[in-house]
This record gives sequence, C-alpha cells and structure tokens, in this order.
Amino acid sequence: MRRREFITLLGGTAAWPLTARAQQPSGMRRIGVLLSANADAPSVKTALAAFEQGLQQLGWAEGRNVRIDVRRGAGDADLIRKHASELAALAPDIILAVGTATGPMLQATQIVPIVFVFVPDPVGSGFVNSLSRPGGNATGFLMLEYSLCGKWLELLKEIAPGMKRAAVLWDPAIPAGIGQFAVIQSVAPSLGVEVTPVNLRDVEQGVAAFARSGSGGLIVTASALAVVQRDLIVALAAQHKLPAVYTFRAYVAAGGLISYGADFTNQFRLAAGYVDRILKGEKPADLPVQVPTKYDLVVNLKTAKALDLALPPAVLARADEVIE
Repeated sequence: MRRREFITLLGGTAAWPLTARAQQPSGMRRIGVLLSANADAPSVKTALAAFEQGLQQLGWAEGRNVRIDVRRGAGDADLIRKHASELAALAPDIILAVGTATGPMLQATQIVPIVFVFVPDPVGSGFVNSLSRPGGNATGFLMLEYSLCGKWLELLKEIAPGMKRAAVLWDPAIPAGIGQFAVIQSVAPSLGVEVTPVNLRDVEQGVAAFARSGSGGLIVTASALAVVQRDLIVALAAQHKLPAVYTFRAYVAAGGLISYGADFTNQFRLAAGYVDRILKGEKPADLPVQVPTKYDLVVNLKTAKALDLALPPAVLARADEVIE
C-alpha cells in the first residue's frame, strides 16, 4: 500500500487569478492554464499544486517572477472555447492545456507556445506533426500508449475469470476512442471475451442493456466524456454489479474498482520542466512529445467487497496503491 501523499497548495495556488490585473512588474513572465475539467476536483487541485511546485524548484515563483492565469472549462465545450480565446488575448508567454482543452487552445492561437498534458492521441488529433518532431507551437505529454489498452482487458479477465463479455465505454467521435477500442477488440479473441462498444453519449441505457445478459465487466476508455461522467459511470458499475477497469486513479478514489494508467499528477510536474525550457528559449517544435514511463495500478478493496469479488493475490502484490 502506498503512503498517501499530501501536497500543500503552494504560494496561493487555490487563489490563482481568473481575470487580468494591473500591468505586471518588469521581468514578470506570464503562464496561462486552460483546464478541461473543474479545478475544484481534488485530483486537479493536487495536479496544479505539483505543477507550481515543479516551477518553483526550477526558480519560478508565483508573484515574484511569474504570474499564472487559470481558466476552468468544467467539461463544457463552449466554455472551454471561450476561455481559450480569453487566454490567447492575454498574450501569455506560454500556455498549459489539459486534455481536451488542447484543441480549442490551438484553434485560438498558433503563436503562443503550448504545453499539453493528458492527451491520448496528439498526432491523430492534428495537434502535432509527429511525436519526435512536433513541428508547431505545441508539445507535451501523452496520456497513454495504445498498447496499454489491451492490458485493461487482460486485467479485467484476471480479476473476474468467469467473465465472458466486456462492455467498452468509449467516445467514437474522437480518434483516440477509435484507437483504444480497436486495440481492446484485437486482444479479445485470445482471452475468450466478446467485447461490446457502449457510446458514452448514451451510457446509462447502454450499460443497463449490457448488464441484463450477465457474466460481464466494463472497461472505461480515456476521453473527456468519461472524465465528466466519472461519478455516473462508477455508480452504474456499482448498481449493476459489474467489475470495471478504469484509466486512472481518480475513478478508484471515487469508488471504482481498479485502474491502470499514467500518473495524472506526475504529468503536471513534468510539464513544469517543459514550461521552464520554453521560457528559457527552446521551441515547442523541437521538444518531442513524451510518452508515460510508468503506469500505476490502483485497487479499491471496499468496492471489491461490495461486488463479492476476491481480488487475486498476484494483482494485490502488483498494486501501487490499495484503497481500503
């Protein structure tokens, strides 16, 4: 079991300005942050604190030589586009874009350097030319490599050996949704599992219809829709007694069974390094998009008990964190 980490919100992170203030002091650099989700979520607060902490370790302190302007999208596409335009109009030195906020931010400016985090397919989405040579005004950090997606199904089969059917909750409207589902579908025959796509835009009816046949489990792929509907999806899995594998820890902290994915907070910490390098003169076009080097396995024993599911000792031994 991993010791819970407490990261103090440094230098007034929780009160980062939402509107432009008076002219900043000479030598002050300006960083914009565009969030696709609600900044009040505990995982987002922790990630923002890690980002500021990373900047501070590199010599950038809020109010001393850098000012950080944060806009919160709260999962609303129209609001994200509005805030992207506002941030571009502020002409900051650099912008940190999170997840699905990256596309609107790139539409708003092709001049201001952008560092993105938690993006599943920046090449397929047209954000960069390639991972090794981004080529434009953006670079950043992948949410996952597609090869990981097959491991979600393997993990689901390991914790529920009797499972014959898996519903894959996905967003078919985005390239990353198509890519993730294709990988899961490709490994299903070797595991003796039939996969059924469930559109996240009709998730309640889709999960209810799938659950009626029994012997099933869920895989929740990475997408903005899944993040926005996190609590609903976790509740549906509990309601229909379905073991479910999720893409990152926040689902398990909210009551989900098990997750396997990149560390959300660590991506913000790493992003501070890219922001530092760009503020010191390097260009996003020359900084390769980085893939995760470590994935965390997190399990929730309370949820397993509610599902009458005995997690295999091998899974518990591999877990980076066990929530009791």
